[in-house]
Amino acid sequence: MSGFKVAEKFVSINGEGPRAGELAVFLRFCGCNLNCGYCDTRWANTADVKCEFVSAEELVAYVKSTGVKNVTLTGGEPLLQTDITYLIKLLGASGAEVEIETNGSMPLKNIVSIAPRPAVTADYKLPSSGMEKLMLTENFSYLTLRDAVKFVVGDKCDLLRAEEIINEYGLTDRCRVYFSPVFGKIKPVEIAEFMKERKLNGVRLQLQLHKIIWEPDKRGV
Repeated sequence: MSGFKVAEKFVSINGEGPRAGELAVFLRFCGCNLNCGYCDTRWANTADVKCEFVSAEELVAYVKSTGVKNVTLTGGEPLLQTDITYLIKLLGASGAEVEIETNGSMPLKNIVSIAPRPAVTADYKLPSSGMEKLMLTENFSYLTLRDAVKFVVGDKCDLLRAEEIINEYGLTDRCRVYFSPVFGKIKPVEIAEFMKERKLNGVRLQLQLHKIIWEPDKRGV
């Protein structure tokens, strides 16, 4: 059966990234090419996950029906979906403000050339994820101040590595930069104190709002 493999679609408060706190329509796609140790959507990546096959036109119609302008494509890894560029173009043409949450291992060159251009929030997987070797640092050159790099931090080693990457690639001058704690693994105060100690201007500490507002494991929020 053809179409996009969608694990869930819903309207909620955007929990993180540049549009945190704003309403957004979430389209969560199945499947991921990484296996991070702290993954909080692992259920969406299993071979037997329940999903629906939805056409691009049906997804655009759903987004329009919500009356919400912001659209977040997430996963899993949304850029693994066949014809994802077609969907992004169709959503943009409909007037939606498209944001893509991507895991940092997928090429962005073709994505940022789409008109109207979607916003990108790209992860950089740090040592505690076990996936750092798969990060594509060449993606940084395609980011602008409307985009973001998110460092999901699990410990002090992760913080030190994030600081290295930020400085090496001048990320705070290029795009927005976020530190987000692995839920239950590191206290936000530890990240805040590290930022103060290292004088990390231009870096934002961000908590996952949806895990504060609702139960941390609740789906569809």
